[in-house]
Amino acid sequence: MKEALIIFVRNPELGKVKTRLAAVVGDQRALEIYKHLLNHTKEVALACDCDRYVFVTGNVSQEDWVGFTMEQQSPGDLGDKMSNAFDFLFEKKYEKVIIIGSDCLELSGDHLIHAFNQLAYNDTVIGPANDGGYYLLGMKKHHKAIFANKIWGTESVFSETFEAIEQLGLRMHKLEYLNDIDEEKDLPDYLRSKA
Repeated sequence: MKEALIIFVRNPELGKVKTRLAAVVGDQRALEIYKHLLNHTKEVALACDCDRYVFVTGNVSQEDWVGFTMEQQSPGDLGDKMSNAFDFLFEKKYEKVIIIGSDCLELSGDHLIHAFNQLAYNDTVIGPANDGGYYLLGMKKHHKAIFANKIWGTESVFSETFEAIEQLGLRMHKLEYLNDIDEEKDLPDYLRSKA
């Protein structure tokens, strides 16, 4: 069974990452937190026995992502970028493809393994985030409609995506709710104490 994991990341550049968080803790601290999130996400991905792809925006060093195939994100909004990444991998004959971001410190390798396993019985798998978005989305076939007509970064993204999957008549497995890190209130205590 050919399985692939997609991670979306941006170049860890001062003043360009975690801007909502930076408004409170400053650009330098926001950058440190973003790098911490990237390292966590990388470790989680390496715990999963699948092919790993990192889709980047900006100049991300391949040295930082040993064991990953690096691709550039396509133009367009987040929905276009994700849809095109899924399309790219399904064209390579992968049978299960999952995408994650790099904002979720609660995400573990077990979540990824469970998600891939659930795709044996379901058409899609989704991990809802407490802020109304989602931290994981997986499918066995590319369904472009899942990504269409969304206002990304809003608290309705998960519910609208859930609805789109239902309207397509797809069998879906929902994972547990986890916390994405976008603002200072989302930080765990061990990161907050240094902020």
